[in-house]
Formats: sequence, structure tokens, C-alpha cells
Amino acid sequence: MKAVKNKILRLGVYLLVLAMISLAACKKMEGYNTGPVSTDTTKPGTVSNVKVTNFNGGAYITYNLPNSSNILYVQGQYKINDKTTRQTKSSYYTDTILVDGFAQSKDYDVTLNVVSRANVMSDPVVVKVHPDVPIYKLVKPTVKIVADFGGVTITALNPKKKEMGYILLALDNSTNALEVQDQHYSNSDTVQYSVRGYEAKSRRFGLYVTDKFGNISDTTLITLTPLFEALLDKSKFSSYRTNSDSPIAYGWDVPYLWDGKTDGYSNGWHTAPGVPGPMQVTFGLGVSAQLSRFILWERPLEYTYAHGNPRDFTMWASNAASPQDVRLPEVAAVGTVVGDWVNLGNYRFPPPPSGLTPGFTNAADEDFVKKGVNFNFASGSQPVRYLRMMVHRTWSNGDFAHAMEVSVYGKVQ
Repeated sequence: MKAVKNKILRLGVYLLVLAMISLAACKKMEGYNTGPVSTDTTKPGTVSNVKVTNFNGGAYITYNLPNSSNILYVQGQYKINDKTTRQTKSSYYTDTILVDGFAQSKDYDVTLNVVSRANVMSDPVVVKVHPDVPIYKLVKPTVKIVADFGGVTITALNPKKKEMGYILLALDNSTNALEVQDQHYSNSDTVQYSVRGYEAKSRRFGLYVTDKFGNISDTTLITLTPLFEALLDKSKFSSYRTNSDSPIAYGWDVPYLWDGKTDGYSNGWHTAPGVPGPMQVTFGLGVSAQLSRFILWERPLEYTYAHGNPRDFTMWASNAASPQDVRLPEVAAVGTVVGDWVNLGNYRFPPPPSGLTPGFTNAADEDFVKKGVNFNFASGSQPVRYLRMMVHRTWSNGDFAHAMEVSVYGKVQ
């Protein structure tokens, strides 16, 4: 019994010591980083042997640090345009500081200060940099705006693949002024997108390019007349089953693709599993129309970016009264003609907006899918009467495919 009491006593002392150590540590942490990390208030020396390497919109500045163990970082302060001042810091462990975001290719002053661990700043050293032409200014001359069905299509080249903003303006009839209509951000080297929702009437449009630092290019102004487009009447759509079409499963037959239900609880189109791909469906439009775009609703809820939702697919079309069936190639360029069929576009469904891995997506990704995704048909396509969607790959890489709804836009002939 005495031995047990001694063990308990020793355990109590041990726990008390741990608590005191923990409390002391907490007290030290409470004061951590609340003030200078050194009591040496000596003014540090300045950087020396400064060299500048310019690049598009910025510069690397290299230097020698003063001989001191009390240095914390080097600070660079500079104006990138008439309004914005930036501050960049580089630690004691490197000899280079990056300054960027400059609005033009011209001389700029960068003030460098060495800062000690006691937050004492050295005398300034002013360095002159002359950045090369900023990326947003290189991108701007490549921008083109052309009339398209229901609006305009914007293209641009961004070979450096820097994040750029493309801001579309249009004349607002109520204010009689150019107002922002759309903001598109991309770091793709080739930009192409459409903005729709305009009548086929002459309208003034403008577009400027901006970067992440808030620099803004000049504005391209142009007067265009959007091409007429309308939502095709789905009551005229019909299934056009061919031998090469995939068998249907679970009662999710082709006509459910245009019943207006996209909630994920109703039926859609679903192929039978275990059948060699690609998965394919063919249907008639009921009219001959020059097509501009389509909206695809994939299966939402727990199937978002998963299961049999199409990832890579092709749209083929035919204007024949009764197109002959043929097994179409899995890989073909837009405009390729095979029998009665022509390739109107090869598509890849956009990745999850959240950036998460498919299968681990979030509510924002599901909302994106629920709204439907627009895809453009090839510009200048001839009128067609039938569409065939060929799914080459789904998000699960499975042997079946499904979709909830398709809406098609164009001009009936």
C-alpha cells in the first residue's frame, strides 16, 4: 500500500512539473512577436553592389548585405503607377528582391532599406529599374471582338500565361453610357469566349485588359450587330435511334434530354453499362437551323463531376432528311465530314471551379453544374436537322454515360 502511495505521489509531482513547464511556455508564447526580437538598436548598414535584371512589368534586384548578424529583412518600396505604392520584403537569407506590377516600361525608383531585428531601418538606397513592357500591354493588341449569335466573341493571346482580366463594356440604353457587362479572368495562353444576351441590333461595345495589380489598358471601342439566335423549340425534338447508338438503361430514355427537368431527381439520358464506348445518342431538331450554341446539364447532387457525366465529347450533325447511320471516328477535326455527318465541335467539360479533384467537389461545384454549361458550335456551320453526341470519356472513366438536359440555340432556316 505504501508503494502505491509513493507511486501516486511521484505521479502528482510529475504532473505538477509538466503543468508549470506548460504555463511557462504559454507565458513565453503570449509575448512572442509582440515587439522587436533584438535589443540591439544599432542602425544597420545599407545594401551594396546592387544589380538590376528587368523583365515584363518588373525587375529582380540583387545586392550584397551589410556584414551584420542582426539583419531581419530588406524592404523595397516603389510606385507602380500614379496611384499605387507597393512594398516588398526579402529575408536575410537571400540576396534578391522582386519588384513587379509596374504599369509601363519606363524608369521607376525603388527605395531599399535594410531592417534589423530591432525594427531599426537603415539609410535608404534608391535603385532605378526599367521594366520591360508589362504583360497586360502585350496582350491588349491581340484582343479581337467579333459579332456572334446573341452577342460577341472575344479572342486574345497571352503567351506568358499570366492571370489577366478581360472587361467587356456595352452601351446601356437606360444610362446611355458604356457600362461593364462581363468580367472574364484567365491565365490561358489562348483566350476565346462569348458574351450573349443581346438583340440583333447595332450596339457600341468596348473592352480593356487588366492585371492583378489593377493596371488597366486603353479601351478598344467597336460597333457591332449581334447575330440573331433563339432557343430551338424542344417540342419539335425527337429521338432518332440508330444501330450505333448506345443502348438505354434504367428507363432513362432519350426524350428525357429535353423535358426541361435538370434537378437530378428526375430521369435523364442514361446508357447501359458494359457496352464498348464511345457512348452515343442521336436526336432530331424538328427543323433545319444554323446552330450557335448549346447548354448541357450534367447529373448533379452526388454525381457532380463523377459517375457517368461526360468529360470529353463531340457533337456531330446532319442536315439530311433521314441521315444514314455510320460509325463515326473517335478523333476528328472540327468540320470533318463522314457520310451524312459533320463534326460541329470537340468539347471538354470545364473542371470544377473550386479546383478540387473530381469526386471530392463541393457545393460551389454542384451549383455550377446545376446551372448548365454553355458550349459554342463551330462558327459558320451549315444548317442541320439532327445532332449526335458522342461521349469519349466520363468523369469516372466508366463504360456508361448520362446527362439531364440539352438546350440548343440557333437560327431556324
